[in-house]
Formats: sequence, C-alpha cells, structure tokens
Amino acid sequence: MSLEKVNYKKFIAPLVVGILLWVLSPVRPVGLSIGAWHMFAIFVATIIGCITQPLPIGGVAILGFTIAVLTHEIPIDTAIAGFGNSSIWLIVMAFFISRGFIKTGLGRRIALEFVGLFGKRTLGLAYSLIGVDLILAPATPSNTARAGGIMYPIINSLSEAFGSSPKQGTQRKIGSFLMFAEFHGDMITAAMFLTAMAGNPLAQSLAKSMGVHITWMNWFIAGVVPGIISLILVPFIIYKMFPPEIKETPNAKQWSESQLKEMGALSLPEKFMAGIFIVALLLWVTGSLTGIDATLTAFIALSLLLLCGVLSWSDVTHETGAWNTLTWFSVLVMMATQLNTQGFIPWLSKQIAGAMSGLNWIIVLIVLILAYFYSHYLFASATAHVSAMYSALLGVAISAHVPAMLAALMLGFFSNLFSSTTHYSNGPAPILFGSGYVSQNDWWRMNAILAFVYFIVWIGIGSLWMKLIGMW
Repeated sequence: MSLEKVNYKKFIAPLVVGILLWVLSPVRPVGLSIGAWHMFAIFVATIIGCITQPLPIGGVAILGFTIAVLTHEIPIDTAIAGFGNSSIWLIVMAFFISRGFIKTGLGRRIALEFVGLFGKRTLGLAYSLIGVDLILAPATPSNTARAGGIMYPIINSLSEAFGSSPKQGTQRKIGSFLMFAEFHGDMITAAMFLTAMAGNPLAQSLAKSMGVHITWMNWFIAGVVPGIISLILVPFIIYKMFPPEIKETPNAKQWSESQLKEMGALSLPEKFMAGIFIVALLLWVTGSLTGIDATLTAFIALSLLLLCGVLSWSDVTHETGAWNTLTWFSVLVMMATQLNTQGFIPWLSKQIAGAMSGLNWIIVLIVLILAYFYSHYLFASATAHVSAMYSALLGVAISAHVPAMLAALMLGFFSNLFSSTTHYSNGPAPILFGSGYVSQNDWWRMNAILAFVYFIVWIGIGSLWMKLIGMW
C-alpha cells in the first residue's frame, strides 16, 4: 500500500502568508482585536490553500479547522457546530437527488428527448441542451455534475455523430459551439436557482449572518427575468461570434431516437425519480406558504428516493462529492461567520465604505460587483471566492446604504456569472475546456465580451426587475 500523494510545495504560499499575517498582529489596524486578526490570518491561509490545493480542498479545510481550534481562536464546540448549518445540508441532500438523475438515466433521457424535439438546427440544438440544464438545475447543486456528468457526454457523442472532433481537427463543425454554449447555459442556470450551484446556499448563509434573509423563492423570482433574457441572448451571441460550420442538423432527431431506443422504455426508477423531483420542486416553490424549509424539502426528497428504492444507502455513503462538500463548506462557513462575529468583517466593511463615502449607492454597488467579477481571475473555485469576499463586499454595500436584499442577491448572482472569465473559473470550465473543442485564446476572448452582456442584463435589467416587484 502506497502513501497518498501530497504536494508539499503548494503548502509554501498559504503557510508563508498565514504566518506573516499572524506575526504582524502587534501592528494590526486600530479597532481590531488580536483574536479577529488571528482568525483573519487562519482564514486567508485556508483560502490560499483551497486555491493552491496541496491536498484536496476538504483536506485543506480540515487543516484550517484544526489550527483554528488548536490555537484557541475558536472553541471546539463552536467549530463543530458549523457542521450543523442547514444551508450546507441543503447542498448535501441535493447532491443525492442529482445522483438519482444520473443513476436512473432520467437526466440523459430528458436531454435526448429535447435534442429530438428541437435539434433541427444547430442553434436550436444548443437551446435544447441548455433547456435540459435549466430543468435539472433546481435539483442539481453541483453545476459540475450537471455539466460534466450529464451534459458533456451527450454533447461529445452528438458532436462525434456529426463528424466534429478535436482529434480530427474538425471541432469547429459543431462541437466547439455546443460546448461553449453549454458552459454559459450552465453558468446562467446556476445563477437562477438557490439550489443550482454549491456556492449559492453559502452566499445565503453568509447573508443571513448579516441580517439578510434570502429564501429559495425570492432568489428564483429575482433571477428569473435576467436569467431567461440571458438564456435567449447569450447562445445567439456565441452563435454569431463563434459560428459552427454545420448550421443544419436534420440527423439529430434520428441520432437521439436511436439512443433512446437503446435506453428502452421509461423504467420504474425513472418514473419514481421524475415524481419525486416534481414533489421537491413544488415544495421549494411553495415553502413560504407551507412553512416547509428548503433543507427539510431536500431531506423529504431523499427519504422518498430511499423508500422507493431509487437510491440505496450505499449510493448515499458513496456520494463522495456530497460528503466532501459538507466538510469543507462547513469549515469555510464557520470561519467566515467567526470573522463576522469577532468584528473583522464589520471593521473591513467600515473602512472600505469610508473610502467610498459620498458616492451614490448605485455607483458603490456597480464598483463592488465589478471588483468581485474581475477578481475571479485569481480564483480557481467559485466557492472559495464566495467564502473569501462575499461577506466583506455585502457589508460594504449595506454600510453604503445599498438596499440589503438587492446587494445580497446581486452578489449572489455574480458568484456564478464571474465564471465568464477563465478556463479554470469553476468546476465545469476545466471539463468542457479540457475536451479540446475551444482554444484558450477563444475561451478568454469570448468570455471577456460576454461579461459586458451579463453586466447590462443582470445589473441593469435585473435591478429594475427587482424594483418593479418590490424587492428593494
């Protein structure tokens, strides 16, 4: 049995930064307690570790957790209590629900049906695939699982069926366009639903600690209009910027029918999965009326999946993504909450707000979102970015009199949209980029252009929509 591989060189940056900050505590800024400064040092070191990844992110989080308790910066009971956060358990439960889509084959079947119905033209094919992503998004908190586990294999098979493959140098026939369109479709749907990306409930939890209560329904209502507009506009813009060589796909229907024939008739597990998904969706939508919490809804869905035999307990215990997420999310949320409790976030917010004093709150919000967006070039994890900056920026926004719900949701939406930057920006990016269909130059160039589309649609139209429905 061999030892697990640890990249010790990647410990250098987090250790150097963490130790340097720690020893600078005697000259810390006025108004900060030594405990708040030490917590900041541990948090920054942990975030850098999450970026450099000398160990998988869960391992890095456990090291940060251990150091925080060992140095007496956080009592063990307080630290352990972080694992009971309901928003994090919502993510964990939804991982199990998404496992049901993959295991039963229902996700693949839905995608193939859409291809058959709407795939006569290449642009229509892209819209149909993104439509599948939209349907699956509310119950798939891992946009990596959605894009990589369900959509990528279908797009890759479909592209090869049309003779489009990077191996043959024919990727621009159809595959390049479909891959890049799916990347953006997945990112947009992740922004539309609280349960569509792992970082969203984290943002919800951080906002709650600052007195802003976001529900599943008000996230969806606020995001649905800019989301739908983006889903219509962005694939069309990509089609014009990065046109596929094949414009018509009359054989797509035939291909999807042959794939569906291979799958056979709708199985009983698929029927159970569809019914349970509809029940979960209805409970999430009507949560404010029924009083059933979003996390409880996810537990209900998992219970039904177990009772119906769609999932086995072995499936649950082997869903490593869920348990990994529970570990590192809990630690990062606990640390971010402690930064707020010990006064670091309020102090930082006050300093930045002071530097921006006198500015109109609209300008402050725009500046904060732009800073949040473009700083993502430094991050390889959307969730690590949310952990590092969301609380501080929300605090600044509130201090500058930006309407709290508007600020919390806009930062939440852009916690997904800032992935329109690099080929390592979020989980789906390296999967879809790594397929070889889109060059790095094209990926960065088109993302840079589409960023402006998102600013106009989400900050402009999105803010006006939220005003119209009385959310600020």
